[in-house]
Order: sequence, then C-alpha cells, then structure tokens
Amino acid sequence: MKQTYFERAIFINWYCSKRDCAFCYLASKKNQKQDPTKAKRSKESILAEAIICKNCNWSIEFISGGCDCQSDEEILEIIKNTSKITGQKLILNLGTLNEKQIKLFKPYIEGVCGTVEIITPKLRDQVCPSKPLDEIKKFFKLADKYNLKKTVTIVLGIGETLCDIDNLKKFIKKHDVERVTFYRLKPQKETPYEDTKPITKEYYTKWVKEIRSEFPKIKIIAGSWLTHLDEISDLLKAGADGITKFPSIKKFNSKYAKQVVKEVKKADRLFKSNFTKKPKINVEKELNKLDITDELKDKIKIKLKEYLKNM
Repeated sequence: MKQTYFERAIFINWYCSKRDCAFCYLASKKNQKQDPTKAKRSKESILAEAIICKNCNWSIEFISGGCDCQSDEEILEIIKNTSKITGQKLILNLGTLNEKQIKLFKPYIEGVCGTVEIITPKLRDQVCPSKPLDEIKKFFKLADKYNLKKTVTIVLGIGETLCDIDNLKKFIKKHDVERVTFYRLKPQKETPYEDTKPITKEYYTKWVKEIRSEFPKIKIIAGSWLTHLDEISDLLKAGADGITKFPSIKKFNSKYAKQVVKEVKKADRLFKSNFTKKPKINVEKELNKLDITDELKDKIKIKLKEYLKNM
C-alpha cells in the first residue's frame, strides 16, 4: 500500500515587499501598508510548530513567507534550528534568492521553490507583475549550480485553462523540476478574485492526472480547503503523493481532520501523518538539539503548551 504524508508549510512572516499578486491575501487593500517589522512570526512560534510537525509525522513542505521581511541572519537561524529539529534539510519558498543567500543557507537546505503560480503567457504578467517568470528561470539556473532541488507552486482557478497544462509540462521538462504543489484558489476579500467561482473537482483532478502521466517520478502535492475535502481521494487516485493546506493544528482531531483520514483511506493509501491523536513530546530532548538561549527555550515550552492545548 502506498504511503501518504501531510505536508505542512511553515510560514515565518505575513509580509511581502511585492504584494501585488492579484489573488494573494497580501495584495488586499488592508495589507498594502503593512509594516514588515510587525509581520514576523516569533522564533518560539516557528520552532514550536516544527517540533509538533516532527512529532506528528507531518513533512515540512517548505519554509515559506513573503519577500524581504526577515534578514538573512534571521532566516539562517530559523532554518538551522528547524533542520536540527527535523533531522533533515529544508526547501525554501521565500522568493528568488541571490547567490550570496544560497551559499549562506546551503548547509541547511536541499531545495528552493519557484512561485510560478500561473503558467498562462501574458495573463501571468498581469496576475504576478512583480514576479516575472524570467527571474524564476534564472533562479533555477543558480539552483542547478549548487545542486539544489527545484519545486514550483501552481494556483488553479485564476484564469488558466486546461490548454495550459502543456505549458506547465514544457516548463517542468526544461528546468528539471522535481516537485509541483497544486492549490485551488481561495478567493480573498478586497482582491480582484473575491467573487471568483471555485474550480470543479474534475478540473483539478485533470491537472494532477496529466502531470503524473507525463512525469511518473515527479512528486506532486495537492492542497485542498475545508470546503473541498471530498476531493482529496480523487486527487490521490489521480497521482498526488501528498496533501497540504490543511489547518492541522487548529483543526486537529476535528470532524475535518477525520474526514481527511477517511479520504486518504478511500484512495487506498496508508496515511503516515497523525491527525487525531495528541502527540507525546519529549520537550527537553527536542530543545537540547537546538543552539538557542535558555530564555528562548522557555518561550518555546509556553508556545508548545498553547498549541497542544488547542489540539
């Protein structure tokens, strides 16, 4: 029986210097004057989440956030300690990095993410004006130089059509992309997509099935919202390896979490991630792995208690 894991993206901030991707919540009017210094997650919150991920057997999809919020030194500290918690190298989804940054982060990362989002020519320039595809292509060449894995994110429902599947196939082939994460659009208030009609399950499944057929070895992760959890089994049957975009801490052991478990089973998969049984964590053992102050350790303990209480 094939195994399936939940892939959780750990966000380290809620700010983006570009914030003009038309579908993104960071592009909404209320976020246009956001202060980056007030949009950073605390270290204890990030590391406590990483500890829960490890103890619930949730794979860390990537370390994610907007562009130009944390300093390189802050990012380095985060990924260094997160890597120590998981015992694995990470994938970064923080925009296009320069060579200096890649050299700095290299000991703790195995890959980088290109936020392609939409592959439709011309339309992409309108939807993501500050993230030109050429920048991502150059970024991937730099990733090749340092033998880093390349992954991309694709959002479905922002104007693309099934004809664009061929464009994605060409991009994957040309740049040797090893992983694709698909999301369905979640319409955000105060954006041009606020009233957009959701894509159908059949449409979403078609994208996954086509990419799996063309690339048997590529890793495919599919994200679904609470309103569309009944599509998970179909996405897995179509060829997705893992699932993402579920609020696994807030909705732990909820009816939604139990529905996910049923959907994975329905697809004849063995779900290796824990969604229903509160983990028993050896906190001292986890904290002793980290190169941090005693003060930060105490803060992590407090944050862990908060998270576990919610779970």
